[in-house]
Amino acid sequence: MTTDLPGPPQESVRPLLRPGSRVFVAGHRGLVGSALVRRLTAEGHEVLTRGRELLDLREAAPTGAYLREIRPDAVVLAAAKVGGIMANSTCPVQFLEDNLRIQLSVIAGAHAAGTGRLLFLGSSCIYPKHAPQPIREDALLTGPLEPTNEAYALAKIAGIAQTRSYRRQYGAAYISAMPTNLYGPGDNFDLETSHVLPALIRRFHEAKRDGAPEVTLWGSGSPRREFLHVDDLAAACVRLLEVYDGDEPVNIGCGEDLTIQKLAETVREVTGYQGAITWDTSKPDGTPRKLLDVSRLSSLGFEPKIPLREGIASTYAWWLGQHRPNA
Repeated sequence: MTTDLPGPPQESVRPLLRPGSRVFVAGHRGLVGSALVRRLTAEGHEVLTRGRELLDLREAAPTGAYLREIRPDAVVLAAAKVGGIMANSTCPVQFLEDNLRIQLSVIAGAHAAGTGRLLFLGSSCIYPKHAPQPIREDALLTGPLEPTNEAYALAKIAGIAQTRSYRRQYGAAYISAMPTNLYGPGDNFDLETSHVLPALIRRFHEAKRDGAPEVTLWGSGSPRREFLHVDDLAAACVRLLEVYDGDEPVNIGCGEDLTIQKLAETVREVTGYQGAITWDTSKPDGTPRKLLDVSRLSSLGFEPKIPLREGIASTYAWWLGQHRPNA
């Protein structure tokens, strides 16, 4: 015997994002969430948020109750436990379980609340370690993952499957997008948990401040990475909410990459550090290359606007403004 699970009635016209929509941004204080708040507000939408001290998104019951109370037109799931190689390697349980719980709570809660539109944000780390470059969306689940962030990647893959399942079972206009490496105002500059670009900014700034003759960085510097300013990501997300209603995830990136060595040299120049860069090759490099194929996003009329060096400089200026007394 089969039992049909209840779901809200589906509209005959797909509920894509309309002008003046009420949008709940989950994770509004983070790098991505804060950029989404800025963009959605600038475009005239009503942004709804709830701080972690008032709502733990890992808890399904209060999350569902809150979404039923506010009845948003759309939800953007930008909340996640994130970190760099060190954090992912040392705390895989938390990266797996926290992200699974957040995704289950928010996506199921949004559906139960009758939310017509939802965007789930994953990560480019969902793709196989040795996926053909640039990575197309159909590379998902075609090979082994990078071991250093496997737990986080598996959680995000589960989020894609959950979003897709709500589409297929209930006809929900839920979509998912996979951003490349992001940076910008609101980033995490904690050297124990940050990603590579903010970590480099802080390392070179502190080396300049302290007069250090050299900065030692992990790995060989040879891996290639793609970087996108978070304000460009936010613009892409709004575009997807407005026009995209497909079953497959959409890559969000700039379509260009560079070596970590070149990135480090660029950050050194931006921060004004004059010392040497050395590489500790006993430390892991991670995935050799990770460049996204962004043709699907480009076909929807989106192109990024912020060049990398300009974005690094503005991010450095933002961080200095936040920490000037201790700089």
